[in-house]
Amino acid sequence: MTPPPYLTGRKGGVCIAVKAQPRARTNAIVGISGEELKIRITAPPVDSAANEALTAFLAEILGCSRRSVSLIRGASSTHKLFFVESLTLEQARVALQGHTADGDGP
Repeated sequence: MTPPPYLTGRKGGVCIAVKAQPRARTNAIVGISGEELKIRITAPPVDSAANEALTAFLAEILGCSRRSVSLIRGASSTHKLFFVESLTLEQARVALQGHTADGDGP
């Protein structure tokens, strides 16, 4: 199966391209925006609060520790790239499936 456009396999894990929307009402994956997974997060984009909240949210959805999720690009942008250690493309796809706001899965 072809992986979604926001997932890229790398040695030792997987990268997830994210379009973040801070200051949302709830934390939720809301779909795909271009080649990025669009995620709404309640935290404001102040003092890395949104980045930390996104890291925790992704770790929860993917069923891994927060230490396994690293922000590798986009610390001060809404366009972010996360690396998740020890996760395959298929594991990431399955974990993210069904977590969109409309329930259809990314």
